[in-house]
Amino acid sequence: MLSGLLRLSRFIDALNERVGRVAYWLVLIVVLVSAGNAVSRYGFELSSNAWLEIQWYLFGGIFLLGAGYTLKHNGHVRIDVIYGRLSPKARALIDVVGGLLFLLPTALLIMWLSWTGFAESYAIGETSPDAGGLLRWPVKLLIPVGFGLLALQGLSEIIKRLAFLAGMGEPTQERAEEHL
Repeated sequence: MLSGLLRLSRFIDALNERVGRVAYWLVLIVVLVSAGNAVSRYGFELSSNAWLEIQWYLFGGIFLLGAGYTLKHNGHVRIDVIYGRLSPKARALIDVVGGLLFLLPTALLIMWLSWTGFAESYAIGETSPDAGGLLRWPVKLLIPVGFGLLALQGLSEIIKRLAFLAGMGEPTQERAEEHL
């Protein structure tokens, strides 16, 4: 059974790896949009609320879509002063308990609660109240999708830690900066 769960874990890891790479490209796009917006505003005295809003949408997309990727690469903040001094088995146990009690319930709750906001926004075709503003539902969709990806990656990490505790592999706690 654990080997089937490990296959699921590898699939989730691959999914979040791909989505994380998309988030990397969003950084470049938001920089180009921001620079273009600044040049048009200060160089040509042209301004658009849509360009300002797309910057914020992309910025939100980077963080929401990159959350699962960051968890996969152990890039989230933790108290390493204590955690780093523990044995690999103790760290794995903390990760399992923390994932089950805190990460998964919180991510799933936010995903579930934010879905209604997205669905309502989509149903009414909500747009920004600013002149020339954009549709709001695409950015609202990023919230449940981002937290869904985070929850999936949390499940993957729990599976990998349980496999390690069962003697089926090494602990997988790499740091995010090793992959930049």
